[in-house]
Amino acid sequence: MQRPKIMASFRLTRAASRSLLRPSLASSLSIFSSTQSSSTTITNPDFSNPFVRLSHLFPNYENSHHHFKVSKENLSFLTNLRPGIAWISTSSGVAGSSGKGYQRRSISDNKNVAEVPSWIDVYLPREIQPYAKLARLDKPIGTWLLAWPCMWSITLASTPGYLPDFKMMALFGCGALLLRGAGCTINDLLDRDIDTMVERTKLRPIASGLLTPFKGICFLGFQLLLGLGILLQLNNYSRVLGASSLLLVFSYPLMKRFTFWPQAYLGLTFNWGALLGWSAVKGSLDPAIVFPLYFSGVFWTLVYDTIYAHQP
Repeated sequence: MQRPKIMASFRLTRAASRSLLRPSLASSLSIFSSTQSSSTTITNPDFSNPFVRLSHLFPNYENSHHHFKVSKENLSFLTNLRPGIAWISTSSGVAGSSGKGYQRRSISDNKNVAEVPSWIDVYLPREIQPYAKLARLDKPIGTWLLAWPCMWSITLASTPGYLPDFKMMALFGCGALLLRGAGCTINDLLDRDIDTMVERTKLRPIASGLLTPFKGICFLGFQLLLGLGILLQLNNYSRVLGASSLLLVFSYPLMKRFTFWPQAYLGLTFNWGALLGWSAVKGSLDPAIVFPLYFSGVFWTLVYDTIYAHQP
């Protein structure tokens, strides 16, 4: 007698669970199984309550008109959500204060993944975030690659038996940060029409509309002004040599339009500090020392930038 009651209870539970997965709710799970271009943003949801309404997690699901299958993997993902996930978004969202969400990386089989926001999104005021991203402050590898040739040159120019001048190294470190940010700003200004058509670059601040070109130019001028303040701390020979590097910085973004070897031109630009660091310490250049260092850095840049260009 107990078995029919158990089976009836099981059927009733199964029917109730099926009724919960009607099209409007299933479409709310489209961020896990759909390749549509709509995006959904979750900002620090409260997952402490196991009975939190799905409409709070996916506020747009009631307006969706698409039907999707709900897999067991998707349901298990929902049960494992934790407060540490700041937001979940599809791969084609547009970043901005308009509330459309940030783009998240999509893997090759079109399944979307959740990513932790950068420190810019967490710690900086909203008004400053686009400028910090324009300068790529959340991706410091470019600054390091620009600073290393400077540090090598300053170290080689130091007096034998003594440590290098740490004040000079600090100046060049700040200069590398500013010059790299200025180079990225110039690149985004010149490539803003192209960036909108490339998946990897369409969410850059200028291409996505977060910043206007005029604001980008103003920010570029601010970075160059700070860089000038650092350059004026050096001797006259280094001031002229440092200012001449701006020709390379401004022209590099255009090289991809004229040559299949923009990495070589990037090497000439990124390793200019190998010349400047020596002159800042010595007051002149010693070709027998700085030229081998400079051109070896150029070939080093060819290697790492070619590897970077072949990454998906």
